[in-house]
Amino acid sequence: MKVADLNGVALDYWVARSLHDFVREIHFTDSGETVSIRGNDRGRPWDGRFTPSTSWEAAATVLERAQRFELREQVERNAAHCVAEFHGAHRTVEGRGESLRIALLRAFVESRFGEQVDEVIREAQAVIGERVQAIGEQSAGFSIGDMPTPDGQIGDIQSPPR
Repeated sequence: MKVADLNGVALDYWVARSLHDFVREIHFTDSGETVSIRGNDRGRPWDGRFTPSTSWEAAATVLERAQRFELREQVERNAAHCVAEFHGAHRTVEGRGESLRIALLRAFVESRFGEQVDEVIREAQAVIGERVQAIGEQSAGFSIGDMPTPDGQIGDIQSPPR
């Protein structure tokens, strides 16, 4: 699948996969239509929905990793073009999309994985560097009580159970 064609849940998934310094686990909620992650981004815990393709709050985690970010003129009506270089990437990349956010996210994924990515793996998975491993029933340290909270907010530690 071409990175330039990623949208919606597929784009959210590949952005989460690209954030291997932050994301520990990827899950799917809402009948597989929403990416949910568990991780810790520079001291801020995240346990819930991760939708950078529709939310600047989530996309900001990518923007914060940009070492260089340049917005180019719109090449077509309703299309954005950016040039970016990200911390940990080996080259400068270009991104295009119907919005600046989509162009930024596509550039980020391409900086990590190149111009092509595999299909979305719609099962719970642990992120280990650039690889993922399915989280099965036999996985150590994983229990049903440890499932992500899709409605959780950044830094929301919630109250302890009674």
